[in-house]
Amino acid sequence: MRILLTGTSGQVGGVLAGPLAEFGEVVAANRAMLDLADVASIPEKLDAIAPQVIVNPAAYTAVDRAEDEPELAFRVNGAAPGAIASWAAARQVPVVHFSTDYVFSGSGDRPWREDDATGPLSVYGRSKLQGEQALRAAGGPHLIVRSSWIYHRTGTNFLRTIARLAAERDELRIVADQIGAPTSAALIGATLTDLLRKFSGDFSALATASGGTLHLAASGTASWHDFATAIVAGLKARGRPARAARIVPIRTPEYPTKAVRPLNSRLDLARITKLLGRPMPPWQAALETELDHIVEK
Repeated sequence: MRILLTGTSGQVGGVLAGPLAEFGEVVAANRAMLDLADVASIPEKLDAIAPQVIVNPAAYTAVDRAEDEPELAFRVNGAAPGAIASWAAARQVPVVHFSTDYVFSGSGDRPWREDDATGPLSVYGRSKLQGEQALRAAGGPHLIVRSSWIYHRTGTNFLRTIARLAAERDELRIVADQIGAPTSAALIGATLTDLLRKFSGDFSALATASGGTLHLAASGTASWHDFATAIVAGLKARGRPARAARIVPIRTPEYPTKAVRPLNSRLDLARITKLLGRPMPPWQAALETELDHIVEK
């Protein structure tokens, strides 16, 4: 089985190449092979690659910059998945597409279910929702995996930013009224692998059993302030120098950004828990693993 994997320079795509090799030949597509910003070229490029499965974590993820570059965000996050979906549906090629908690409005105080009404607040969220809608409209076998607050031991993300700032500053001011579940890219890769094993590597069967959409995140809840506090405490416990003696909780209006963030990013995990036959691990456990890797370097 030939599995096309996009976004291998990103957090999720970077961790998936190894695990997916268990289920077939992985073709890791760089931009020269498949440029999602060049939507018109996608069908021809897919003809040349001839994948039997497409796994698409690639995305435009610069949430604030998207407010100034909406055309590019919608092209990469909306139109490109649509072109992939149309090509794949015509050939019954399963597509696993990654999306985000930002497709929801962030209102209320309960976790979001897969079938809840969407209501994105930002260009990024609207562009990702457009990609989801294109997958469903194409009518082919597909699985949309929504996750939240993704981080990894490498790259640019909240974990690495806090680790750097904690060594530079005496005080950190971190938003405490946005709630979600920090989810490591490694956990996403491991969980998808476990799901595929349960379905004997049958991507279409997994998509059908999931109802086409699946929330995949760590269990438990945290604010960004909670997450930052745990990061700094974990670094100190591992002997990593950290100047930050105070981590001050602030409200969202005290840290203005171009893009509006959802206050409630919690994702309901009942569906994935049933599929796995076990609960998702707590966010603290995955963080411990990532901190171990950071300190080892």
